[in-house]
Amino acid sequence: MRVLALDTTTRAGSVAIVEDDRVIDERGGDDTRTHAERLPGDILAIAEGNQMPLDSVDLFAVASGPGSFTGLRIGIATLQGFAFVLGRRMVGVSALEALAHRASAGLAPGAHVAAWMDAYRHDVFTALYRVTDASPFDPDRLVEMDPPRVDSPAATWSRWAEQFEVPDVIGGDGAVLYEAIVTPTRVVRPMPLAGAIGLLAVGYAQRGGAVHPSGIQPLYVRRPDAEIARDKRS
Repeated sequence: MRVLALDTTTRAGSVAIVEDDRVIDERGGDDTRTHAERLPGDILAIAEGNQMPLDSVDLFAVASGPGSFTGLRIGIATLQGFAFVLGRRMVGVSALEALAHRASAGLAPGAHVAAWMDAYRHDVFTALYRVTDASPFDPDRLVEMDPPRVDSPAATWSRWAEQFEVPDVIGGDGAVLYEAIVTPTRVVRPMPLAGAIGLLAVGYAQRGGAVHPSGIQPLYVRRPDAEIARDKRS
């Protein structure tokens, strides 16, 4: 199965080509330019660089969130456009899940792994998982213990210590930013996510999780500022 995967949850983002269980090519974006300026150019560039006609793609995979509201909308809409035109299905993958899968490399079953993304406003987007004995990037490898949330780093860490166990490893830019709070838990620096999203999408598609492009919905976690401002005015 050939997958074209896109992540626009961060300023740089990334795009990747995945063939079954292999990442053929993965490219980080230019964070000095917006996603609106770079898309669909980044997608066409990786396809051309690998001599891959877009109509040879079997599945499109996109990071569903959380992250920048504008980035999410642009990324999802771009891949929906390709999928509509080519008659392909799509899979949306949580960026937190993809981060946790990357960070779980080498962990034994029963270990706890988390993802922290910088949500700005001194908050982090977070999720906590338990590792199983499934293969890397198999959707069954991680069992969700605490679903995607947004909160302050200190409040999140305190709640996990009381309700669960603090994770053995945390991945993501939020973990790097607030490393002092999570010490001595090991922090995994963030890497491009499109490859992980594509690998997970293969597993989800094999389980019947691929949907019509219109079925992809963003995972915002936090309400957009525009909605909050509108409610205040009303």
